[in-house]
Amino acid sequence: MNIATTLDRYVNDPAEGTIRLHGPEGFAGMRRAGELAARVLDMLTPYVVPDAVTADLDQMTYDFVRANGAVSATIFYRGYSHSLCISVNHVVCHGIPSARKLKDGDIVNIDVTVVVDGWHGDTSRMFLVGDVALKARKLVEVTHECLHLGIAAARPGATLGDVGHAIQSHAEKHRMSVVRDFCGHGLGRVFHDAPNVVHLGRPGRGVVLQPGMFFTIEPMINLGRPDVKLLDDGWTAVTRDRSLSAQFEHSIGITETGNEIFTGSPLGYSAPPYGI
Repeated sequence: MNIATTLDRYVNDPAEGTIRLHGPEGFAGMRRAGELAARVLDMLTPYVVPDAVTADLDQMTYDFVRANGAVSATIFYRGYSHSLCISVNHVVCHGIPSARKLKDGDIVNIDVTVVVDGWHGDTSRMFLVGDVALKARKLVEVTHECLHLGIAAARPGATLGDVGHAIQSHAEKHRMSVVRDFCGHGLGRVFHDAPNVVHLGRPGRGVVLQPGMFFTIEPMINLGRPDVKLLDDGWTAVTRDRSLSAQFEHSIGITETGNEIFTGSPLGYSAPPYGI
């Protein structure tokens, strides 16, 4: 399939159901949405410091997204009421912004999804707050490597099992574990779509990747065991053993020769510490 000339099509997978294959309009839309999502995280970077209030970071994001003519996908999504998820230390994902202040030594994931002209840009990054312990820094470093090893495995003819295996084998090589309870997902004009992108697997298994597929890769890696539990708020997921957790996320599209990352930082911020 030549994505330069082909309109949207669909592929039916026995396990995943209908997966959309996008054409050039989709790639253009996802570039716009992905760039704005990445700009949000670039904008927040100087403010993710000790004593920063997570609710203030959320408000800054709301204002920034509105000023750029877009909307936050998470506001009113299944009852959620914030522009960001902010997950600190042992929070795996979906941490809720609040009056909580960040502390020296925290590691923090900030996850944002914006909608630009109907297209969803979804991304997250880890931040190091002040003087972070060596073990926590190593977790963040390995998680970032897992993300990019997974992305490198995502190309036409490969499978989602190849992507998951690349992530799992690297994490376990460093005696860390991959969270099983959450996964990446297809996206585009829909926030969460097929396929599910599990961050562990066997080579050659699962959905065969084709040009035009859009999805997120967002591994969650724990220093301890992979088990998580959901808090009473219905959103916040934490490690059961209280070990630290880290996550990075990009939205990508499969191209004729590999993939395109839609959510790369315009300022070149990839792995912390970020240049400011």
